[in-house]
Amino acid sequence: MPDTVMPARVWTLAAGSAAAYTGSLLVLNKYWYKDYPKRSLHTINDFGEWLQMDKFGHVYSAYLFSKYSREIWRWSGLPRKQQIWIGGLSGFAFQSVIEFLDAHSAQWGWSWGDMGANALGAGIMIGQELAWNEQRFQLKFSSTPVHYRDPVLRARAIDQFGTRLVERTLKDYNSQTYWLSMNISSLLQEKNMPRWLNVAVGYGVEGLYGARGNNWEDGEDVLYSYSHIRRTRRVFLSPDVDFTKIPTRHKGVKILFQVLNMIKVPAPALEVNGAGQLKLHALKF
Repeated sequence: MPDTVMPARVWTLAAGSAAAYTGSLLVLNKYWYKDYPKRSLHTINDFGEWLQMDKFGHVYSAYLFSKYSREIWRWSGLPRKQQIWIGGLSGFAFQSVIEFLDAHSAQWGWSWGDMGANALGAGIMIGQELAWNEQRFQLKFSSTPVHYRDPVLRARAIDQFGTRLVERTLKDYNSQTYWLSMNISSLLQEKNMPRWLNVAVGYGVEGLYGARGNNWEDGEDVLYSYSHIRRTRRVFLSPDVDFTKIPTRHKGVKILFQVLNMIKVPAPALEVNGAGQLKLHALKF
């Protein structure tokens, strides 16, 4: 890392960050918001929706943008604490701008629960960097497409979650798992443990076909009742890999490892769910 501040790099990073945020918002508007009607700014209380999966998404997204923004700002030569705070606040700011899109959409609204989740995600990154100068607890994501065999549920999934892979990955909470991946060597200060070995706790759901329940009306005012399908919380325990702990001198490989650390690697997993079931998955992704 440079020893002195390099103004040209600071301005380059500031402009690049602004462009990246603008581009990301345009993509979100295209794939998430454009097909929904607009209205004036309004607030909602949505904390009870989707078994809080949307809140986990906000925490993860804010953490992710904060973490990688901090990594990019290392190049600037700014003092370490400034890099951390700029990175963290950038992630929080990006997610907060999304709230303005929500606030003007008739489908959603400004959510203080979302804002709290955004602050938590950025805070997880900032706190660890200030305390340890590393991320001993990392937030990760995985998604497995769900195949809806029931024609009614398939139609409902298309209406709620879209058809494209990008849409399904972003919207279908039944397919998503959010992970807290902990580095064993760093936490235990144990030198004999593999430095790349993590253990991850995941949270997911199944059986969600609406924000608060599984009853809905279609565009022709036909009522569907699928309340017999249990809306279930799922908790997983699984080994994981911290790619950034794998030694390499190649800068391109280091960048690749940073990107790979966004995602939980497929591995065996133990599941405990809200139905009181204990399951063993040979490979969970």
